[in-house]
Amino acid sequence: MSGVFEIVVIGLLAIGCFFTLLGGVAMVKLSDFFRRLHGPAKASTLGVGCILFASIVYHWVNGSGVHPREILITVFLFLTAPISAHVMSRAALSLMDDRPPHPDRTPDADERVVDREDPAPRDRD
Repeated sequence: MSGVFEIVVIGLLAIGCFFTLLGGVAMVKLSDFFRRLHGPAKASTLGVGCILFASIVYHWVNGSGVHPREILITVFLFLTAPISAHVMSRAALSLMDDRPPHPDRTPDADERVVDREDPAPRDRD
């Protein structure tokens, strides 16, 4: 393995470990559920993605070839982590008693309907 690829692998591992640690610290230190969910969903996904990419580069350079399991793990991680964070935040939002109003609805939502394409409210007929 050449020196350039060793530096690339070490750099990817260091970045991956940093972001994974950052995601763990965010989950412990942040104040409410939504902030705690955001940290691991973003930072840990990037961290584990960098570690998996370092593994792909290492195996590719050493001649053992790129293993499909590493690529599948990476694809699965990048597909499921944002979706699961979104589903958990929607579930938590629906359980809140004093949740904020929907941004597409006006205070007098019974009298006016807001269309997504046309942001100007119009009266019901």
